[in-house]
Amino acid sequence: MVDNNKKTRRDFLRGALRNGSLAVIGGLVGLGLFKGRVNANVWQIDPYKCTYCGKCTTACVLEESAVKCVHSYDICGYCRICFGFFEAQPPALNEGAENQRCPMGALQRTYVEDPYYEYKIDESLCNGCAKCVDGCNTFGNGSLHLQVRHDRCVGCNQCAIALVCPSEAFQRVPAEQPYLFKKGDNV
Repeated sequence: MVDNNKKTRRDFLRGALRNGSLAVIGGLVGLGLFKGRVNANVWQIDPYKCTYCGKCTTACVLEESAVKCVHSYDICGYCRICFGFFEAQPPALNEGAENQRCPMGALQRTYVEDPYYEYKIDESLCNGCAKCVDGCNTFGNGSLHLQVRHDRCVGCNQCAIALVCPSEAFQRVPAEQPYLFKKGDNV
């Protein structure tokens, strides 16, 4: 009879350990599915709705905004005088640094061949102010636009920038396709 009690007690402990392990595994799997569902959508800017108001720089909860300028190289004209790079009404018609639009120096210009120049964004310098985007869209072909960079974004449930965006350009998009680019772009 003593052997039966030990066997019963041992079976009970084995069953409890097995059921406890299954509960922990099930909980972890459920948590993973829940997190997957919560993060199924991310915030992004529709480049066709953005009005380049500059609020992305100051409204983000991060000290350095998660919004950065991106370049659609497919639609860029590689112009010598790019109004995303230069002020539209410069003090003098020259290519001097005092005529550059970006206050941070994030938009960089490289000579390709006469009369073509390539423009690249140094995202570490970009603050999302949209001054270059405004110039490019007002006087150019619109190849510069803003996007939320998800490697910087903390994924707020309610994006602080979206709350103050006057054009309602912020929207939720599927995490599998987190960027909304202008036509022809494959950044």
